[in-house]
Amino acid sequence: MSARRLKVVHLFPELLNLYGDSGNILVLRSRMAWRGIEPVVEEVHFGETPSFADADIAFIGGGSDREQRIVCESLLAQRAELASFVEDGGALLAVCGGYQLLGSEYAMGDEAVQGLSLVDLYTDHGDPRLIGNIVVESPISPQPIVGYENHAGRTHLGEGVTPLGQVLYGHGNDGETGQEGCLYKNVVGTYVHGPLLPKNPGVADWLIARALERRYGTSELEPLDDAVELEANRVMYERLMSGKVAE
Repeated sequence: MSARRLKVVHLFPELLNLYGDSGNILVLRSRMAWRGIEPVVEEVHFGETPSFADADIAFIGGGSDREQRIVCESLLAQRAELASFVEDGGALLAVCGGYQLLGSEYAMGDEAVQGLSLVDLYTDHGDPRLIGNIVVESPISPQPIVGYENHAGRTHLGEGVTPLGQVLYGHGNDGETGQEGCLYKNVVGTYVHGPLLPKNPGVADWLIARALERRYGTSELEPLDDAVELEANRVMYERLMSGKVAE
């Protein structure tokens, strides 16, 4: 058995899996195993109570308004434990609807719904929807982050919250500021689907390294042969930035 193990808590995969978001878990699992780190993935389904006491990484995917509301109502009951996990440096990846749940409130049509208040941000509603491919320059990834966005939400960051990165192509948080996503402690919130991690191995490794540092006191990761992943990233980046794909 591996001397190192990391536990990933995958929240409500049957409800939050737009654009293949569950593929992010496959990437985390594989990149751990390839390095001799035992991946332990716990799926928490609707009606079950999640625990973050021994979690290293938590993942919240994207879903429709209906699924998003169901998940938020469920997680509010565990908000104190989830907030402690975040403040203690637990790694958390939240995509699209999951990203919106991190804030104090988010728009559900004309209604403002209470969020989890884990990060100082809020999301209101705008027209038109922000849809299309996206490229983001981020300090947590050696390569530009590439993917796909589709959201009516306009997310606004608080004073002390750093964006995940700057938009090079696409819309990002609100289509105006040039900001995409959020970084708070070891939390990554983003509108980037695709899923995110297969074409952006640097983001996956950032999450794994943060989890290792918190659990074992070291963030050192053995290099992997990412030729295929990086080629996919490069091709998408060059197609978009060259103007060969209409925004």
